[in-house]
Amino acid sequence: MNVTTTPSGKKLITVIPGDGVGPECVQSALRLIEATGAPVEWEVREAGASVFKKGLESGVPPETIESIRKTRVVLKGPLETPVGYGEKSANVTLRKLFETYGNIRPVREMPGVPTPYSGRGIDLVVVRENVEDLYAGIEHMQTPGVAQCLKLISRKGCEKIVRLAFEVARAEGRKKVHCATKSNIMKLTEGMLKRTFEEIAPEYPDIEANHIIVDNCAHQLVKRPEQFEVIVTTNMNGDILSDLTSALIGGLGFAPSANIGNEVAIFEAVHGSAPKYAGKNVINPTAVILSAVMMLRYIGEFEAASLIENAVVVTLEEGKARTRDVVGDELAATTTAYTDEIIRNLGRKSERWQVREPKPLQLPQVTRDPVMVRPQARRVVGMDVFVEFDGTPEQLGKSLEQLAEGSPLKLKMVSSRGTMVYPAAGFLTDLVDHWRCRFILRDGGGDLTDAQAFDLLQRISSKHRWTHIEKLHEFDGQPGFTKAQGED
Repeated sequence: MNVTTTPSGKKLITVIPGDGVGPECVQSALRLIEATGAPVEWEVREAGASVFKKGLESGVPPETIESIRKTRVVLKGPLETPVGYGEKSANVTLRKLFETYGNIRPVREMPGVPTPYSGRGIDLVVVRENVEDLYAGIEHMQTPGVAQCLKLISRKGCEKIVRLAFEVARAEGRKKVHCATKSNIMKLTEGMLKRTFEEIAPEYPDIEANHIIVDNCAHQLVKRPEQFEVIVTTNMNGDILSDLTSALIGGLGFAPSANIGNEVAIFEAVHGSAPKYAGKNVINPTAVILSAVMMLRYIGEFEAASLIENAVVVTLEEGKARTRDVVGDELAATTTAYTDEIIRNLGRKSERWQVREPKPLQLPQVTRDPVMVRPQARRVVGMDVFVEFDGTPEQLGKSLEQLAEGSPLKLKMVSSRGTMVYPAAGFLTDLVDHWRCRFILRDGGGDLTDAQAFDLLQRISSKHRWTHIEKLHEFDGQPGFTKAQGED
């Protein structure tokens, strides 16, 4: 990994205190790191609410970006996107700007933190793809009443996150990786992660590889979470599953994370800024502290990381200082008192709870070539035209058939929200004004040209409002598109 050192030999880290309770949590983590004597130096920068209010819509100022480019390692508090300021999440902006493609979220039962799962030995890691999927944020209003969000899954993104998951397993001495997808429904997008996982798994013969449907994964996490060691999944699935897993061990106050890229790594708690508790010295800083432990291991400071993690475990186990989310307001220690107790416990170890001592994480090296899949043969066999129309499927279908007469393309079917409604098949489908109209080449062969596609669009636009098109690709003889429900 890339770490910048100062002239005095210390490792330079960008620190973003964040919003709400962020500064208090980050300060606890910095105090602990400094108490270990680890050779680190901080470069404090801002992002989030204060930046949005200055009129910068990204929430991340140029001086913060420049600092991260220089240090390549970030410890940050939670960032807020205030209502009425800014358009994008500053958190997502940071992940995308620096291609931190993998979100690593360890989840482990902690002593002294009672939950319905106490004693079950929960100890797993969720490895979540972090920059694509629905979080690409590409949305359009297709009609005044129908919205679309593009779910973008790339082979490159899948390969990077799958390899990262196996490398996390190896680094931590784990023996099992589950890949959680919804590939039974989304066979091309979610299916790409499944196929990539199955292709790469044989390269890691020391690790058991299993695929699981994501809804069953959620079910099994609640029913028998101790069966899992590493779960790799897509961005949206990972967002949901990782919050679920944190609830199993006491909540977001104990949920650290690392956003890992090949050039930059950002370490942060999973929880939000909790503005109503800001400045009250009552928040649980454990998630940020454990995120800092992950950061220390990333930069090679393994001894300091173990000192802090062991001290946190001893503190929780003894229960002399516990925060409000564990014991309630009346018995709770303040944020600073809890941190003081952890500092006093530096150098101590629990006799019952063993801290994992991972090896250095080997980051996957994936080609920077934007093209990872090169088919031997390809052709365009038709096109889907999405049309706004307020009549019946029969009216639209017959009109489109007439408009396509004399064209190389013929109408195959019309669907509404994924279900074929023309030709009529007797389905009891509720309709909206958004229709996918599938046209295919009449002779079944050849390759659709742009001129032929434009000609059909002109014909359609003479009577109907179309909103966008999708070419129907065939790669190496296999369709690069799915069928509607009910379509032959």
